Amino acid sequence: MKKLTLLFTLVLVSQIAFAQVPASFFTKVDTFLKATVTKGLVNYSEVKANPQALNDLLEMAAIANVSENRPNEFKAFYINTYNLIVIKKISDYYPINNPLKIDGLFDKIQITVAGKKTTLNGIENDILRKTYPKEARFHFALVCAGLGCPPIISEAYTPKKLENQLQQQTVAAINDPNFIREAGKNVKISKIFEWYAQDFKQYGSYIDFLNIYRKTPLKAKLNVSFYEYNWNLNDSK
Repeated sequence: MKKLTLLFTLVLVSQIAFAQVPASFFTKVDTFLKATVTKGLVNYSEVKANPQALNDLLEMAAIANVSENRPNEFKAFYINTYNLIVIKKISDYYPINNPLKIDGLFDKIQITVAGKKTTLNGIENDILRKTYPKEARFHFALVCAGLGCPPIISEAYTPKKLENQLQQQTVAAINDPNFIREAGKNVKISKIFEWYAQDFKQYGSYIDFLNIYRKTPLKAKLNVSFYEYNWNLNDSK
């Protein structure tokens, strides 16, 4: 009887431990990013020299139990974890000046997240985009370490603030003249829009999507093209 009671207790404790993402995860991510990110640039040399905080966060992410029944927690967890993995892998190989110099960074290198092996592309495409196919704003929060990406923010995405954070990041990017380059009858936009065309065109044309967030709407008949993606590292040093 005592053995059964002990077994039941252990199972119960295990279930409680895996019940949800602990609030401390988001708090610690916030502390880490505030210390590491400045104006959208990451201090990779500092992370490389002092990796423990980031390693601890990824250990927490590895065993977290994330449920689609808590959508804001689900989204915030995976956005943060994606960005942390990118910082981890860049710092492991630092100094480099381009994330593409790491073979298989996005599609081959695996890491355990929420108890399962996955890749960065797996988080983006098989988890976030697949689960929430209408949420195009992910593309303004997931940061690939290239300067062509919208900048990483120096705070954690949290379940309570997620909607405002996604909205702010999207509005900031789409109103940035370096990201959306309007000139006369033409507008040049990021390759992100070409790579993930289905996410944006479900709202109509590219212009239709952009005008949801533009403070000054673009004219519907502008010629749309894509400028080359800047893969130079978003390094603060």
